[in-house]
This record gives sequence, C-alpha cells and structure tokens, in this order.
Amino acid sequence: MVVRPGGRCMRVALLSKALVVGAYQRKCELIAAHSDIALTVLVPPAWGNQPLERAHANGYALQVIPIRFNGNFHLHYYPTLRQALAQSQPDVVHIDEEPYNLATWLAMRAARSLHPSPRVLFFSWQNIRRRYPPPFSWMERDVLRWADAAIAGSEEARAVWQSKGFAGPIHVIPQFGVDEQTFAPADERRSGDEFIIGYAGRLVREKGLDVLMRAFARLPTSARLVVVGEGPESSGLRALAEHLRVAERVEFRPPLPSTRMPEFYRALDAFVLPSRALPNWKEQFGRVLIEAMACGVPVIASRCGEAPNVVGDAGLTFDEEDDAALAEHLTRLMAQPRLRAELSRRGRERVLACFTMRHIADRTAEVYRLMNAREA
Repeated sequence: MVVRPGGRCMRVALLSKALVVGAYQRKCELIAAHSDIALTVLVPPAWGNQPLERAHANGYALQVIPIRFNGNFHLHYYPTLRQALAQSQPDVVHIDEEPYNLATWLAMRAARSLHPSPRVLFFSWQNIRRRYPPPFSWMERDVLRWADAAIAGSEEARAVWQSKGFAGPIHVIPQFGVDEQTFAPADERRSGDEFIIGYAGRLVREKGLDVLMRAFARLPTSARLVVVGEGPESSGLRALAEHLRVAERVEFRPPLPSTRMPEFYRALDAFVLPSRALPNWKEQFGRVLIEAMACGVPVIASRCGEAPNVVGDAGLTFDEEDDAALAEHLTRLMAQPRLRAELSRRGRERVLACFTMRHIADRTAEVYRLMNAREA
C-alpha cells in the first residue's frame, strides 16, 4: 500500500464520458474499495444519446459536470473541469480519453495548473498509427510530453504510442471488464427448436453485418438472427435480408440499456462479432465478446484487430469477409451440443481469469499506486 505523506489516502480524480453507462460504474466501486484510494469520478450528464444511467455512487464521489459539444468525439470538453479538480485536489488524474482529443489536452492543462501538480495519465484504444492534422497533432504532441503514464487497451495500442515517442510507462489494461455476477449464465440452458444467433453493436460497415447476413442465409431455416443496435447501415441490412430471402428470420431491435444486456445474451445459442478492418479502423477490443462469454454464450469472431486475442481458445474465429467459414462454424454449433457446452464453459472461465471488473479495477489501482510512489 502507498499512502501520501501525512498518512492520508491517495486522492484520484477519474474523468470519463464512458462512465455514463451504469454497468461500467462497478469498476469505480471496486477501485474505491481499496482502502488507500479516495476516488472522485467526473462524468457528463450524457454522452451522445446515452444519458447518465445512474446518479448515485457506492464508496466514491460521483460528480456530474457540464459538457460542451456533446457527442463530438474530437471537440467535446468540460468547461468547469478545472474548478472540479481544484476542489478535489487529486494526487492522480486519470483522463479516460484519447491523447489527440481537445478534452484530453484541456484536462492536462487544468491538472498542470494545480498546485501541487498531480500525476496525470491518459487512456487509449488507438491500435493504428495515424497522423492527425493541426490542431489535433499539436494537442497530441503536448499530451505525450505532459503525461506521466498511460493505459492502453491492447498491446497494439501500446506499440502505437511507443512508436510516437511517448517515453512514460504504458500499462496494458482493457478499459472495462464485466461484473461476473450480473453477466452470468442462465440458471437453465435454453431449450427449443430454434437456434438463435445474436449480434449487438453499431450497424456500420466496419462491423461486418453483411458478412453475418450472408453466412446466415446458408443456414437451415431453424436458425434465427437477432440484431441489436442502430446505425447508418440499418436500411441496407434490412434490404440485404430481403434480397437473401431471410427477412422473416431476422429481427432488428433498438439498442438496449446496459442493465438489460445480460437477458439478451442468455436468450442466445451463439454470438457473432464479424468485424472487418478499414484503412482507419480495426477492432480495438470487442467488449460484447466478453459480455457474451461471461453469460456462457459460445462466441465467434473474425480475426480483426484485438478480437481473436480476446477470444483466445474459448471461442471460434474466422478470416475477415469469409462468410462461408462463418457459416461452417455456425453449422457446427447447431449440430454439436457438446461443442456449444464446451465453448460455454471455456468462455466463462476465460472471463473469470482475465476480464472481470474486479481484475481490471485492481490492475488500475496498482497503476495509481505506482504513479503515486514515483511522486513521493
């Protein structure tokens, strides 16, 4: 345990728009459960169309602060952040933002203006080495110079920031885990004649829903597909389902709140993440994979970005765009209940070993201690 001079707890301020999602706030509770950490969490009232799902905190201080340009990934910022930081007087400031965003740059400046100056870290999922035009390249340069440490969501993300010259320590920790008690298998295995396949996420080209749709069209009529999400590809996917003559077996549902996702997963026989890499994007993690695995659902993922590393040997993978291989995996799962049961067991075990919210929270708390010890 590392305690600040004078015997007081280390004070940590965590700024995160992602924490508007209620299920993610369990991470904060588990960080705050460490007796040497006093945690203040700063969140906006909403991010995009997602309102703050919970307005109370258990064991930590939750402060809702205004946001400007809500939903604009690169340009949003928090006009009262400096006052909030001055009030909490943190020893460590955790900016849960990419280093090339305006919010990160302004948060760094706000933290550096405090006296005494806290240690500061940023978080990044960025797993492609990209060059940004000014002023974003200037902001990125400053953040990399000012930050004391970073957390990267994957080894590929760590390599990106090392190649860009960040000299501080970079710890590889996914942003969030899952609460294994909330995301848990159903008490009884699902029964019925239908084989239900699921997808949840954005309906955008990079997520490869057209590949899933073509694979689905190769399956027996006892298969059904449930797609949860919204996005610009929605109408095109509905038209593709009509063209493939499977529309009557495909159900499109709007996005679900995080609290209802476990019941969605438990109603499935298989979950598919068919992502495809684009010049400016590849799968950064695939949180839906660990949620489904935690619920005991066999998962299938394309070999895009970080997805195969998340699945490991606990699921099935296929080459991007290969709808025939995906259809073959699904056919195997339909025909082999023992394989489904084995992947269900492996997936749950992998999440418990690597991806629980407690595991992520404990590793994050250790990063704070390392930063605090460097300053002491």
